[in-house]
Amino acid sequence: MVEYTGSSGIWAVPDIEAARTFYADVLGLDVSDEMGMLQLRLPGGATAVVYPKDDHAPAVFTILNLMVRDLPAAVDELVGRGARMERYDGFEHDDRGIVGGFEEGPDIAWTTDPAGNIIALIAE
Repeated sequence: MVEYTGSSGIWAVPDIEAARTFYADVLGLDVSDEMGMLQLRLPGGATAVVYPKDDHAPAVFTILNLMVRDLPAAVDELVGRGARMERYDGFEHDDRGIVGGFEEGPDIAWTTDPAGNIIALIAE
């Protein structure tokens, strides 16, 4: 049987220290330094890599999906830590910024890191 060790992704930011603060202090992820980059250890054991790039342009797609048991409570907690929930045209958002039953699937909310990269919070 093939065994895999996965990495959820790699993306750029212009300010690695601002990213470290956001991913560690706002999102509460386990963040470490790896050769000038950040390694994020995600729930379930996957990792992601964030690297510095001076001419960074924010991704126009979701770079990270985080599953949460209680989406309204998670949104409230993250907003309390400084996150801002994004609202996108074409979706009905509640007062927290949550879209109910996104495309007939789970409830979802979006935030961005300091570089403008999109992160989804998805109800389990």
